[in-house]
Amino acid sequence: QVQLVQSGGGLVQPGGSLRLSCAASTTSFIITTMGWYRQAPGKQRELVATITRGGNTNYADSMKDRFTISRDNAKNTVYLQMHSLKPEDTAVYFCNSLVLGDRRIYWGQGTQVTVSS
Repeated sequence: QVQLVQSGGGLVQPGGSLRLSCAASTTSFIITTMGWYRQAPGKQRELVATITRGGNTNYADSMKDRFTISRDNAKNTVYLQMHSLKPEDTAVYFCNSLVLGDRRIYWGQGTQVTVSS
């Protein structure tokens, strides 16, 4: 079993920055791809970015110039650094992970990011 625990988020002014973290609690399983998704009120959950264990990244086009995904494999932790935040970035952000040999997708608990003046 894998649990993902998120931290970070909160209220930030437009143009500001935030960093989200997501730690996978496991010592028995190999975490492969990790990612960030977000869901705004009344909208479907959408991809923000993913990163493989080897460090290959993939971003949603609208976010790749402002957001950076990274990870620390030793800590089983993925990060999302967000810059130049806009009100439309307001959403609940979720991390997820895949585990080697397991078809399930594990999700974090979600964290609110609100961009407002």
